[in-house]
Amino acid sequence: MTWQAVTLVILAAVLVGGFAWYERSRPPSRIVALVAALAALAVAGRLVFAPIPNVLATTDIVLFTGYAVGGGPGFVVGALTALVSNFWLGQGPWTPWQMAGWGMVGVGGAALAGATGRRLGRFGLAAACGIAGLAYGALLDLSVMVTYGGEQSLERYIAISARGIPFNVAHAAGNVALALVAGPALVRMLLRFRARCEFRWRRTLEPTAACALAALAIGAGGLLSVIAGPRDASATEAQAAGAAGDARAWLRDAQNGDGGFGTAPGGSSSAAMTGWAMLGLEASGRNPLDLGGARTPVDYLRAKAGDVRSTGDLERTILALAGAGVGVRDFAGRDLVAALRARRAGNGSFQGQVNLTAFGIFALRASGAEGSVLNRSASWLRRAQNGDGGWGYQPEQPSEGDSTGAALQALVAAGGGGDAASEGDRYLDRSQGRDGGWALAESGPTNSQSTAWAIQGLLAAGRNPESVTRGGHSPFDYLDARRASDGHYRYSAASDQTPVWVTAQVLIAVSRETFPLTAVPRAPQSTSSTGDAASSKSSGDGVSRKQPARQAGAAEGDGNRPGAAPQAERRRPAAPPGDPEAPPFEPASAADGGPSTRDIVLGGLGLLAFGLTAGFFLYRRRVSGAPPRGE
Repeated sequence: MTWQAVTLVILAAVLVGGFAWYERSRPPSRIVALVAALAALAVAGRLVFAPIPNVLATTDIVLFTGYAVGGGPGFVVGALTALVSNFWLGQGPWTPWQMAGWGMVGVGGAALAGATGRRLGRFGLAAACGIAGLAYGALLDLSVMVTYGGEQSLERYIAISARGIPFNVAHAAGNVALALVAGPALVRMLLRFRARCEFRWRRTLEPTAACALAALAIGAGGLLSVIAGPRDASATEAQAAGAAGDARAWLRDAQNGDGGFGTAPGGSSSAAMTGWAMLGLEASGRNPLDLGGARTPVDYLRAKAGDVRSTGDLERTILALAGAGVGVRDFAGRDLVAALRARRAGNGSFQGQVNLTAFGIFALRASGAEGSVLNRSASWLRRAQNGDGGWGYQPEQPSEGDSTGAALQALVAAGGGGDAASEGDRYLDRSQGRDGGWALAESGPTNSQSTAWAIQGLLAAGRNPESVTRGGHSPFDYLDARRASDGHYRYSAASDQTPVWVTAQVLIAVSRETFPLTAVPRAPQSTSSTGDAASSKSSGDGVSRKQPARQAGAAEGDGNRPGAAPQAERRRPAAPPGDPEAPPFEPASAADGGPSTRDIVLGGLGLLAFGLTAGFFLYRRRVSGAPPRGE
């Protein structure tokens, strides 16, 4: 077999293997739609820049897809982009090489995510995109030598690559420039979408063993209930208070040196995660201004005030600041309330979305707006309610617990829920999972964030969530099972994604608070330096707390009542799916008994590199001594 044949076989194996990997992962419909949309965006990114030689946005988009969504989707986006865009730019023997090259860029993005824990900043992403551009160019230079004949030698490959240096450098430089401008924003959007629409099935027990264990568990539970007697409500509240104190201490320790918070400890700070962390701390009785350190979360938000532009950003920031007793009508020179009110449509909604409208009510209420100002938005929410009593992210969309929990709180905050609240309460009762939690969609797996929203909705409707059970499990039982030994909360039994965000949201629910929150008084200066572990006992962590709003002059002006916010600009209410939200493409951990995605990706790349190198030297050995052919 000739060197060209070996190369083409490897090329075909890469393409077939990449598509087979993606298909065998059985991606859900939302991921399939995302892959199609990203492929279309990458095609546009190639065609738009076509007049500029070798400058294109395709490589960045493909790498970010692999980095945020996974190797399978990244490969497919890259391969489809090359195939589809060449219908405009011209098909030829180069098309399979381009498909494989961009496909491997997507796989490389996934490997980079596994190696770095998705914690690369703007410059790290830009450097990765630049390297990907050079690697892609090197592969296409090889394709020229293999496809068009002539001497197959290292010297000729170097000569071809030398002629292509200006084009490859232009490609890499364009990648770096585009990544510096839009990289972090695109990655955040993809991570938020991925996080809220992915899940992973775990292998179940054999039916016989499962039945035996179930019978044993039921019998043991019945015996224990007889021995222990009825569950003491005060004991449950005490347990919740301790859990809230542990979670609050963990959340406090996750703060970065710039005063902000990332999706995980040590991750890059963002205004979104900082806002959510502030809300969780405030719900548990801790004013973010009392965290200590050189910079507070409020300092971080003030420094990033210019980045607060979208409706969701405004809502979340108003709620977080109001919860700390910080004025929101003149924050870093901006009237955040006026900016938010300008976003409200004539029908009372915010962008026609249930979650944004609910959060708009929370934010306006927190800033001191009376019920009359909120009536129009509340009326729109009532009209958006579905026939089953729940709410979807938009009118006439399938109901789910997140949007329903947010809408219930908003109606009560606006002056009363009435029949709509009663119907929403019944929907939450019916949609509870057998493990006591709620799912992002009724047919999906339960998760901590959706369960937290449902708890808040039940509280707003006047229900005790402890009494809402399914299979003997209450929502608090579900959350307690998701609590890790260090105090933070996992997203689900199978995923520990975005732990700062998840813990902050759950902390609001286990503290039995609803939106909008009441502003938290500052701690006395003499005790402000004490740790959370000690102060949680005296500050009443986990116990519902409604205190008078602070008066003007505290921290930065008017004492607005706080509220909570969504991460907005997502299809979901509280936690935007995407803003960051558990896992079809989440790699299996080593603890699950199989290789992780990172292991598979790195192993595949290693085998590919070995095959190419071995084939090249095998060819060199066979043709040694033969006269070189001319071009």
